[in-house]
Amino acid sequence: MHDPSSCFAYVGSRTTRERNARGDGINVYREDAVTGGWTHLQLVSGLANPSYLAFDRTQQFLYAVHGDLSDISAFRIEPATGKLTFINSAGTFGNNPVHLAIDPTNRFIVVANHISSTVVLLARNADGTVGDLADKITLTGQIGPHRIEQPFSKPHQVEFDPSGRFVLVPDKGLDQVFTVRIDASAGKLALIDAGTPRSRDGSGPRHVAFHPTGSFAYVVGELDSTVTGHHFDPTTGRLTPFQVVTTLPDTFVGNSRAAEVAVSSDGRFLYASNRGHNSVAAFSINQGDGRLTPAGWTDSQGKTPRFFAMDPAGHFLFVANEESDSIVPFRVGQDGSLAPAGTVVHSGSPVCIIFATAGGRQTA
Repeated sequence: MHDPSSCFAYVGSRTTRERNARGDGINVYREDAVTGGWTHLQLVSGLANPSYLAFDRTQQFLYAVHGDLSDISAFRIEPATGKLTFINSAGTFGNNPVHLAIDPTNRFIVVANHISSTVVLLARNADGTVGDLADKITLTGQIGPHRIEQPFSKPHQVEFDPSGRFVLVPDKGLDQVFTVRIDASAGKLALIDAGTPRSRDGSGPRHVAFHPTGSFAYVVGELDSTVTGHHFDPTTGRLTPFQVVTTLPDTFVGNSRAAEVAVSSDGRFLYASNRGHNSVAAFSINQGDGRLTPAGWTDSQGKTPRFFAMDPAGHFLFVANEESDSIVPFRVGQDGSLAPAGTVVHSGSPVCIIFATAGGRQTA
């Protein structure tokens, strides 16, 4: 029997001197779903930049890509304690893997290699280990106008649509969101020409979040601090943009870059984080046409909110402030508002949080 009053939280971090990082590996916590408080359970040390984490589809294993490097690690999850046991590491056949996802058949891991402009398909073995390279595609196109940040294709995420048929790949370097399909029987990746238009020049698409209905997809532009709403065609994988909104209040005149984007599980609200303004922007979502209306900005209570995640119950939103080494809990109101709640967790250079229901089924 799982305990509905608590869940496990897994935190990835930056650890290397080149990043001026203070992280120490993957930290495992137990969250009290009532209070939002965290209790530290485990540190998996000796890992370089275990920056982004993902569960497999059977919900028994955890995978971490090692940012700025070229490998991925696999861990077994102990259901009763939530603790991790290292299984193996394998190459991603590219540089700076920044995001990963497991396909619906649970036989493959998709990885975005940010600096080598590739999306790779790795075998996932039945014992949880990462296997050999199955396929690799290189993304090409017209680079964006930012002289420093857009020198070449820079895929930043591999996100399955709700049906599991397509993988969307926001490319920060090319101002483009690509659509990819996996042929699981052949172990191949196929780049689909869905007719999705290029994003606004210099927007730097970073992450995409789907509405629970699958009808809308929202892409956060890192470089211009925007969210673009799209209609999503589940038969072709095509995105059709219908709205662009800023993630910043009109009173802010400094420098800032957007980072994470997420839609609440009930589909009523969208959140996006701002690094520079150091806030989380909230938007209400029109359930008919998907349009966003600003609902306010909440101070992240720290510096550089690179990532945030809602717990499985949807009662709390946790912000990972990378440069202030803190994870700050916010209670989510019925109106989508965020209010600081509970105790701030000290965690070095946190950059990713995923949750698993204690003793039960895990959720990202």
